[in-house]
This record gives sequence, structure tokens and C-alpha cells, in this order.
Amino acid sequence: MEMFGPIDHVALLLVAAFLAGALNAVAGGGSFLTLPALVFTGVPAVTANATGTVALLPGYAASTWGFREDMAAPPGLTMGRSIALSLIGGAAGAALLLVTSDATFKKVVPWLLLGATALFAFGPQIRAWAAGQKHGAASTAKAAIGMFAVAFYGGYFNGGLGILCLALFSLLGQTNLNAMNGMKNLVSTLLTAIAVAVYAAGGIVLWPQALLMMVAATAGGYGGARIARKLPAPVLRWGIVLTGLVMSILFFAKA
Repeated sequence: MEMFGPIDHVALLLVAAFLAGALNAVAGGGSFLTLPALVFTGVPAVTANATGTVALLPGYAASTWGFREDMAAPPGLTMGRSIALSLIGGAAGAALLLVTSDATFKKVVPWLLLGATALFAFGPQIRAWAAGQKHGAASTAKAAIGMFAVAFYGGYFNGGLGILCLALFSLLGQTNLNAMNGMKNLVSTLLTAIAVAVYAAGGIVLWPQALLMMVAATAGGYGGARIARKLPAPVLRWGIVLTGLVMSILFFAKA
């Protein structure tokens, strides 16, 4: 276990990744646990963000496969353009992370966590607002800019990505929820995969921790979700929001 650090660090990373996998499977919010867990074990903030993203990639891929028959590109974009923009935006966001110093990222992280927590807390209202807007024909430019912006955010920091994706698709005029969820999972998988490649090329991934957490997150995505899905939705949602708020406060205190 020496390559992973002290045994208590190993336990923390395993538990955080397992719970993150479960949360992502049923509601999202897994990054509220993986990033702080890595930072609290002494991993620099930028490296922790990259390593935690690697750990959660298999869950995104599995979710995409589950919606493979339902996904459809949003109005204004073809599937090919959606894929290209996801990859380009994700790579650009990841490249920005590579040139962000740890000191700067530590100052940004509390705000990112707080913003992601707000997105999660008000996600249903945001999606309802987006769905209720009057939609004209979605222009290719509007759709492309929106897709790139969401992918860029996801390549830099993953928290709240699902909410942003669903809100964008609603604003573009997409109404089929299964198609929206399918595209959300595909976009998340693609931008995360290219971001991971950029992180790896930049040498900011701690692979022993990433692989350890990947196994735990995958197990959590299956086993943990079987338990979490039995909790009342409001309890689960506000439990995640509370976690996000606590983590934000702790990071503000450390900034």
C-alpha cells in the first residue's frame, strides 16, 4: 500500500470514490467527494482535479452505453459536430488546467465547488426554466458556441457538468429526455476522455491513486447505486448539496 500512501489515505480514497460512483449513477455530484479526498491526502489541487476526473471516466462510459439507443444530437447540431465540439472543448479546458498554477487553482476551487453546488441544488429549476423558454430554430452558431462552452467547462472542472448539458439542450429546443440524457452522457464521456489524455500527456495524473479510485468508483456505480436509489430523492439531493457546501467552506478556509 506504500505506493498509495498511508492506510488511512487509502481508505479515504476508496470510500470517496465508491460513494462518488454511486452518486454519479443516480444523481451526480461525485466530484464533490473525489477532489476534496485527494486534496486532503496531500495531493496538489490541479493534480487532484485531474486524477479524480480519471477515476470517474468509466462511469461516464457505462452510462453512455446504457443510453446508446436513445441519444440524438440537439437541434442545430449534427452528431458529428457534437462529437467534434465535445473533444475540442474538453481538450481546450484541460489545456487551461495544465497551465493553471496550484496556487491559482486553490483560489478558484472553492468558487467552482460553490457554483457546482448551486447548479446541483437548483438543477430542476434551471432545467424547467430552460425547457420553458420560447425556442425558435436553433442556429448552428448558437448551438456550437453553447456546446463548446459546456465542453470547455467540463475539461477544466467537471462539477455540475450534467446540469449544464441538460440546460443547454433544453435551450436549443430538445425535448426528448432520454435523448437529452444520452447526449449528456456521450458529451461527458468524450470531453472527459480527451481531457484525461491531455492530463496524462501533461504528467499531472497520479496513476496509482487514479486506478485505485477507478475500481472503487466502478463498484460504487453498480453496488452503491442499488442502495442509494432506495433513498427518497429529496434526501439524496439535499445530502449532496450539503456535502458540496461543506466542501466549499473547507476549501475557502484553506485558500
